[in-house]
Amino acid sequence: MLELRHLRSLLVIAQTRTLADAAERVHLTQSALSHQIRALESHYNLTLFERTAGGLRFTASGKRLLALARTLLPQVDDAQRDLLRLRSDTRGELRIALECHTCFDWLMPVMDEFRRRWPEVEVDLVAGFHSDPLALLGEGRADVVIGSAPAKRRPYVVRPLFRFEILLVLSNEHRLRSKRIVEAADLVGETLITYPVPEPRIDLIREVLTPARIRLERRTAELTVAVLQLVASRRGVAALPNWGVKNYVDHDYVLAKRIGRAGLWSELYATALKASAGKPHFDDFVGIVRNACESQLDGIELL
Repeated sequence: MLELRHLRSLLVIAQTRTLADAAERVHLTQSALSHQIRALESHYNLTLFERTAGGLRFTASGKRLLALARTLLPQVDDAQRDLLRLRSDTRGELRIALECHTCFDWLMPVMDEFRRRWPEVEVDLVAGFHSDPLALLGEGRADVVIGSAPAKRRPYVVRPLFRFEILLVLSNEHRLRSKRIVEAADLVGETLITYPVPEPRIDLIREVLTPARIRLERRTAELTVAVLQLVASRRGVAALPNWGVKNYVDHDYVLAKRIGRAGLWSELYATALKASAGKPHFDDFVGIVRNACESQLDGIELL
């Protein structure tokens, strides 16, 4: 009765703590996932979790199966990778271009894990800022782009990664320091510090300032630490992902505020041409990104 799909479902339920979110992650309806769990409980005549105000809580029986899932599933995944290696030539390269430059903060451990799993694949970063990262795919200069989803999906293969909130970063002495939420009108007269990329790729400009017909003076810096140093020195404000500023906020170097009542959210995807996406290591790379970021980054939501 116990199958790998049950273990994968239990693992996702532990991560999301709700059946609705877990069902979406395992590509089932909530009803189908509930039926799967009830069948498992009925077979063993045990309850696997209890419903609490904070979400689903595993019972002793559920924890035992969850421990099995955490031990067994990585071994199954390793075996599947080995079978792929035996079936085909897995040598090659994976050149990664970044549209989201704060991704450097979490990409390095992802690349280390990828190298461990696929030592025969050469992995590298495409250096520099690019006005059109997707063009690198067609030019043969990159194999995957991490950034927003392309407006036109052909001829690309697009894999979802995660959703995250963009926060407005201020100096500790900034005039807006006492506000819990910052609106577009609050930013009139400010200098916006960004990476040197085209304005349409900057979420704050595209989604907040342009609709409000507000244009700010702009200053650029290539490194996240340089952007934050300028902010801390009261040279302007910045809009950065929550994970990119957390350590600086925790150490009282800068302040971070929500942008608008609902927040300013963005999404990350891995985009490749079909030839690159068809290689066995591509989907594993996407899986490593999703798993690593879910465990390491606060405040993100897997897509």
